[in-house]
Amino acid sequence: MGIGSNLGERRAFCVRALRALAKTPGVTLRRWSKIYLTPPVGFASKNYFYNLVCEVETALSPQALLFRLWQIELSCGRLRRGRLADRTLDLDLLLYDDLILRDASLTLPHPRLHLRGFVLFPLVELIPEEKHPMLNKSFVSLLADLSPEEKGEIKAIGELCV
Repeated sequence: MGIGSNLGERRAFCVRALRALAKTPGVTLRRWSKIYLTPPVGFASKNYFYNLVCEVETALSPQALLFRLWQIELSCGRLRRGRLADRTLDLDLLLYDDLILRDASLTLPHPRLHLRGFVLFPLVELIPEEKHPMLNKSFVSLLADLSPEEKGEIKAIGELCV
């Protein structure tokens, strides 16, 4: 899953998200990437994001896990003011094993996962050779396919201790 924050104490919000996931019944937090500093995508803001991905093992359904992610966002002061805006915390379900799903509340894999450097850089750190379930290309290959503009300003800035 993807974790991002570009308002307030960005690092603290990312840590809070990981801790909340770890405390969720039916969810085991396995590992997470470094934090990446990334520019906003799709909207103008002076606030850069802290982004990372984490791997969990879960007994929850994809929809139940998504609902839990929304609860965690709300607990961190997330206000939904349209699709693309500054936010204290943004949690996205990116993949759920190799499941391909499209319903009213959830699309898996995440529909823009293969286009977003801020997702692919940390994914490549954790699962470089695993393949996108629909595109059948490895994440390292998808990252290599991105334009220099999409990759340009993204940089790893450190580890998170949870």
